[in-house]
Amino acid sequence: MMTTKRRKLILVGDSAFAEIAYEYFEVDSDYSVVAFSVEKPYLRTDHKCGLPVVPFEELTDHFDPATHEVYVATVYTQLNRLRARLSSAAKEKGYRLASYISSRAFVWRNAEIGEHCFIFEDNTIQPFVRIGKNVVLWSGNHIGHHSTVGDHCFVSSHVVISGFCEIGEYSFLGVNSTVANNIKIGRDNWIGPNTGIMKNTAPGALYRTVQPEAYRLTAPEFFKIKE
Repeated sequence: MMTTKRRKLILVGDSAFAEIAYEYFEVDSDYSVVAFSVEKPYLRTDHKCGLPVVPFEELTDHFDPATHEVYVATVYTQLNRLRARLSSAAKEKGYRLASYISSRAFVWRNAEIGEHCFIFEDNTIQPFVRIGKNVVLWSGNHIGHHSTVGDHCFVSSHVVISGFCEIGEYSFLGVNSTVANNIKIGRDNWIGPNTGIMKNTAPGALYRTVQPEAYRLTAPEFFKIKE
């Protein structure tokens, strides 16, 4: 646990991810979260986690950009456009954009990581990987050697991106999805959970996950449970 907090942070957002980001920044970084912020139409409370929630439009009236940084804690809303828009707006207000990289993530020494990224625990980022700006890597992913994850992507949990892959900007990769070696995922792709991608994809492609059909017997019937 960090004992000395040197940097002041504002979290933009009030969702579950904002609460999670608060925990990670507070416990596993040298940031101290001082406030939350949301756009006025979505302002539902004036406090969260014991901290003030201020309108995003009035952020500079409350917190000096010279002494505070911002992380936009939103997920893949509007195919990551919301997070991209708000982080760009915060930067235009003069704020530096913060990143979080878990102390329990494995990041090889020559991997390149852009600004405003959130990398959870148990991610493996191998040699010569490039992670763009405004990327979220949830827990437990494998990003293979020489691969690139483009700007504004969201990679959920336990995703495997093999070597020499390119993930296009704004794309979403669902839980347990797999990208084979030397594959290019187009911009604005939605890769559903448990989906294997074995060839290059076109921009804007959406790969749905098919729900398996239930077996004709119930689980208790199959295991001959009598109660």
